[in-house]
Amino acid sequence: MARSDTEQLDTSYQTEALIAEDIDAYLEKHQHKSMLRFITCGSVDDGKSTLIGRLLYDSKMIFEDQLAALEADSKKVGTQGQEIDFALLVDGLAAEREQGITIDVAYRFFATEKRKFIVADTPGHEQYTRNMITGASTADLAIILIDARQGILTQTRRHSYLAHLIGIKNLVVAVNKMDLVGYDQAVYDKIIADYAKFATEIGIENFTPIPISGLAGDNITSVSPNTPWYDGPDLVAHLETVELTNTVNRTKPLRMPVQWVNRPNLDFRGFSGQIASGTIKPGDEVRVLPSGRRSSVKSIVTMDGELDEAVAGQSVTLVLADEIDCSRGDVIAAADAPPQTADQFETTLVWMDENEMLPGRSYWMKIGSQMVSATVQTPKYQINVNNMEQLAAKTLELNGIGVAELATDRQIVFEPYADNRDLGGFILIDKLTNATVAAGMLHFCLRRSQNVHWQAVDVDRNAHALQKNQEPRVVWFTGLSGSGKSTIANMVEKRLHALGKHSFLLDGDNVRHGLNRDLGFTDADRVENIRRIGEVARLMADAGLIVLTAFISPFRAERQLVRSMLPEGEFFEVFVDTPLEVAEERDVKGLYKKARAGELKNFTGIDSDYEVPRNPEIRIDTTRTSPEEAAELIVNKITGIWSYTI
Repeated sequence: MARSDTEQLDTSYQTEALIAEDIDAYLEKHQHKSMLRFITCGSVDDGKSTLIGRLLYDSKMIFEDQLAALEADSKKVGTQGQEIDFALLVDGLAAEREQGITIDVAYRFFATEKRKFIVADTPGHEQYTRNMITGASTADLAIILIDARQGILTQTRRHSYLAHLIGIKNLVVAVNKMDLVGYDQAVYDKIIADYAKFATEIGIENFTPIPISGLAGDNITSVSPNTPWYDGPDLVAHLETVELTNTVNRTKPLRMPVQWVNRPNLDFRGFSGQIASGTIKPGDEVRVLPSGRRSSVKSIVTMDGELDEAVAGQSVTLVLADEIDCSRGDVIAAADAPPQTADQFETTLVWMDENEMLPGRSYWMKIGSQMVSATVQTPKYQINVNNMEQLAAKTLELNGIGVAELATDRQIVFEPYADNRDLGGFILIDKLTNATVAAGMLHFCLRRSQNVHWQAVDVDRNAHALQKNQEPRVVWFTGLSGSGKSTIANMVEKRLHALGKHSFLLDGDNVRHGLNRDLGFTDADRVENIRRIGEVARLMADAGLIVLTAFISPFRAERQLVRSMLPEGEFFEVFVDTPLEVAEERDVKGLYKKARAGELKNFTGIDSDYEVPRNPEIRIDTTRTSPEEAAELIVNKITGIWSYTI
């Protein structure tokens, strides 16, 4: 007998209610489980994607439509006798499926009865090492996969070293594809012995070895009968019981980088962020760094209400008992155990950009919620990941790992990376492209950063400028060799001198006879050349002078660095715009002729780039403007307020 529409509707509502009830029960069940973040890494074709696919499949974290699509795709690509190619669950990019490799970092979620997991599948190719660093930066554990047929390869060493460098304490060495070597214990023992020797050399104290087959499922969710000689846990059992980083961090002193000042109205002011380490309760004494001001915690606020206690890993808003200055980038710390502040450090860098590192160039440095300007010096050495040899190096190229000194433009709150990943790990960002060029770890601050302090003076830059009855300026002439920079700059200084102004001209050639005589014309030397001139120009401006500089200064980043050294409005960029063919026709010094003949390397405009200014204060087109006209314009500009281009 057919049911009425009303009966069918009631049944539909009941079904939806049951589904909703099941979802609520599922969410409640998983809400309070601990979360483990881990990565899989190793060489190409070691089986990383297959292992993750197997974990997702065995934990029943695949929807029916996904499973159907997976089975269809597996038939297309062939699966070595298996019905499902588990790697296709993770290799989501079209390029990855076409090539059978992992390119990007793929993040996947799954859960068991005891714990939740987020796993990052990282690329095996050397050119994608930077992607591996991204995945490892938040991981509690790393699974280093080794193909039982191949043994330890270069990428096995590289990824193991990087995982150790990043501070991952929990390492699993999974010897994969044991089914393809007949589950031979001798093969497994040889690989583990070789790895143990290598691990000792790079400072890895402990690791957990497991023989597995991602494709066949051996020792993944249960101990396999195919390896009776193995008496350790299966992989999932180990993942369910390993100690979490946040658990360890709770025993350390309080550290909370402030990410946001929460002030919805005049009656509430709190400081929001994620607790990096330690625990905090209302009434606890805290110190705000770098200012060092002290207060106590009035309350701990979250979306779900106030807490009696907060621990490492939680995101909270702290309300302090006193109205003290605290903003984004500051760190709220335990009052009796604060972190350090400094502006010079020894670091380990992993270079992640296609373009090589230029020592002395200024980059943005992001460490926790702090953003500062930083420069890196020539590396002390580069590390060969195959044998841990320390090699001499003048720069770092893509995927290069080296130790170098780094200086910031102001003091930052930090802890050594080994003690605190949040306050010891950082990235470097190119100021012009906003591309992340490096990841780094702070070792310690340099002693000189603690011993050298700013000396207070009674006669400051304002007093110097007032005495000279003028506003300080840095007028930065930039353009190709032969463009007329020095000629125009010299005329400008003569006019300023006639007006009774106090000025000084720094010319590129003249400075290289003394201050910069040790520098050549490589990109790195050009960067250092301009950095030094920028510092000298700033000191002269502090003395109240109008400083004129005539340098090719080919890179925008260094010109921007000098601009950033000075107060707003004191830096005037003058682009002496002369076409290359015109400058080459002049060739007063014969340099273009030598460069064309191959006798002069790294010559700007020939075999070294010149980056044209984008928004100069003044642009001089020398094909239609005489040096005298240009000089008059510039003098009017720097002693007035208008902008002009001729």
